[in-house]
Amino acid sequence: MVVSGSSHAQAARRVLADRLRELRRDAGLDGKQLAALCGWHPSKVSRISTARTTPSADDLRAWCAACGREEETADLVASLRTVEGMWVEWRRMERSGLKRAQQAVAPLFERTTRFRAYSSWLVPGLLQTHGYTGDVLRAVQQRRVAVDDVADAVAVRMGRQRVLRDGHRRFAFLLEESVLRNGLGDAATQAEQLRRLIAVSALPNISVGIVPSQLHRTRMPVEGFWIFDRAQVNVELVSGHLTLTQPSEVAMYADTFATLAGIAVHGAKAHALITDAIAAIG
Repeated sequence: MVVSGSSHAQAARRVLADRLRELRRDAGLDGKQLAALCGWHPSKVSRISTARTTPSADDLRAWCAACGREEETADLVASLRTVEGMWVEWRRMERSGLKRAQQAVAPLFERTTRFRAYSSWLVPGLLQTHGYTGDVLRAVQQRRVAVDDVADAVAVRMGRQRVLRDGHRRFAFLLEESVLRNGLGDAATQAEQLRRLIAVSALPNISVGIVPSQLHRTRMPVEGFWIFDRAQVNVELVSGHLTLTQPSEVAMYADTFATLAGIAVHGAKAHALITDAIAAIG
């Protein structure tokens, strides 16, 4: 099972804090001496050193200058930016509405040529129909977003689907079988969405796999995730949005995706499961 987003972010903060402690020790300084050189209260050095407080870019510059290691500043600031961008709470991302959150990922989708997506909850956004997307985003808006710009957000998500028509891009989608029967929307919306899955799976650059419910497996992710080329993983959790760029972490998700792909059914068998789900709608 994959570790929660907040845990990943805290681990990254600890790595940054550990590097700062190393610089201080290599310079032969204790916490009080470093604080005096930076013009800080000693407690600030302690909080940064133990990852209880995330330093600012100016804090990093002052720390490196005090340690006589200004050449380390650029790398440390880059690490800070990674920490800051790793974990974003939904309420911060969606503060001004859902449209902006949908627009924010556009550059990532435009530069990616190989997409891999696993979903245990919903049909992935690139495969959603207009009606299904509307129901999904309306549910999100009612639960946690004060601004009602659902119609605009739906339009942005629908526009993003143009990447599917680019034959130079490759897409692999894996859905838990339960996603086919999640009951989102009315019967017409559900049936339209399931028929859409069958239609897109016929395209030569798109693979749609269904992970059957009745399987014994030892690896069971609970969150959906996207892998963009080999560069980045995005994970959508209940409380926030996690971005991972460390090669080792991206590789872990890629391995998990490959394992799930190996037990999923594709082609005619996947179509049969989808067709059964359509029939069950009634």
